[in-house]
Amino acid sequence: MSKAEILIIDDEPQIRKLLEITLESNDYKVWQADTGASGIIMAANHPPELILLDIGLPDKSGHEILKELRTWYNKSIIMLSVQNNETDIVSALDNGATDYLCKPFRSAELLARIRSSIRRNQMPNADFNLVCGNIEIDLTARVVTLNNTTLKLTATEYNLLVLLAKNEGRVLTHQYILKEIWGYGAQNETQYLRVFIGTLRKKIEPNANEPKHIYTESGVGYRFI
Repeated sequence: MSKAEILIIDDEPQIRKLLEITLESNDYKVWQADTGASGIIMAANHPPELILLDIGLPDKSGHEILKELRTWYNKSIIMLSVQNNETDIVSALDNGATDYLCKPFRSAELLARIRSSIRRNQMPNADFNLVCGNIEIDLTARVVTLNNTTLKLTATEYNLLVLLAKNEGRVLTHQYILKEIWGYGAQNETQYLRVFIGTLRKKIEPNANEPKHIYTESGVGYRFI
């Protein structure tokens, strides 16, 4: 089996070296670029399975590079930044980032995010059964089972669960979820979303107060594990 290829776009040599060592020791093939422009050229000439994109680049911001890449590149992009800023994070995710990590980050967390992102790249587009631990979603029959017991979900709860599960491991912003489930007019109704997340947690979590599947990313959105 060929190695998954990852492109690092970051202007800090020390960070690129650290990432290179971490990734190659975990059987990934690594390409590197130190500017946004060179990164776009490399990605176009040899599209990787995943891109690690720094926000603070010398020629253009990572946000601008992200927007350019998203006009044609449809695989995973994980943003890297020293800024732990909600506005920055939400902007990156809304503009198409698959995930977002703040520096310094733990290697184990980075590798977990990469594995999750690459799994999503390899999912077929056709309907199939989604299996998430003890939860199984039959997308054709629109049936959800938990520990082989069928759950009674409302149409909205079902659609919300499917959206989260299809993006397993990825942070979905409040605005993105609201737009996808309720349409553009509901993008500011975060309290409305919070209520439905609460009812869904009661049905799929062993303990809704200590969720194991639907995690809250404070001020940003939700991540399904």
